[in-house]
Amino acid sequence: MSELLAVENLSVFYGANAQAVEDVSFSVAPGTVVALLGANGAGKSSIMKAVAGLIRGRGAMRFDGERIETLAARHRVARGIVYVPEGRQIVGELTVRENLVLGGYALAGQERRRRLDMVLGLFPEIADKANGGAWRLSGGEQQMLAIGRGLMAGPRLLLLDEPSLGLAPLLVRRVFDRLAAIRDEGDLAILLVEQNLAMTMRLASEIHFLRGGRLIGHKRAADLEDEAARQQAVDTYLGAAAAE
Repeated sequence: MSELLAVENLSVFYGANAQAVEDVSFSVAPGTVVALLGANGAGKSSIMKAVAGLIRGRGAMRFDGERIETLAARHRVARGIVYVPEGRQIVGELTVRENLVLGGYALAGQERRRRLDMVLGLFPEIADKANGGAWRLSGGEQQMLAIGRGLMAGPRLLLLDEPSLGLAPLLVRRVFDRLAAIRDEGDLAILLVEQNLAMTMRLASEIHFLRGGRLIGHKRAADLEDEAARQQAVDTYLGAAAAE
């Protein structure tokens, strides 16, 4: 299967000496979900921001075979790379509908309306509140809105940064169920950053484990279906805290 995204020897620095990511390489094929898993400070979000073009990294990145590491973030969005940041970052002063329209601002009117109908159909929880203020939404609904806003741009690669952050377990499952539906409906590829191994396995076909800014392991989700294998992965790559 050809690569949609290929990241080669990516390193990210903050300031002169603070290195957040060191020589990370991985790829994402069309229509697949690839996860970057690790504790806080492992470098996951820095990788995502570098792929999105929000911070500059060293190394090579190819999207659909073309080099993109020098492209501005807006040009990456135009090519189909869309970032959904951690913490959701919706615009509370706007309505739910206006937040979604904002995500599809570059689309022609007919296509924007089509995608708006698609997103509201995918997330009925926010469809019922489309004309209300986004600030009124619960945490889980805000996460659905953030993902929906990303989908409005018509991405080929969706970068999801910790979609379970700050959500109760029931809401995490609800959000991940919607993500599974998105995965199953087309050729959209997803690069997922998470700390939750159990939820990650519900979506991802491949999991890369990070620690201290470096990739320290790789597993296919099929390799972790056995409980003993999952526990071994937690013990080896994530530490005791991840087992809680």
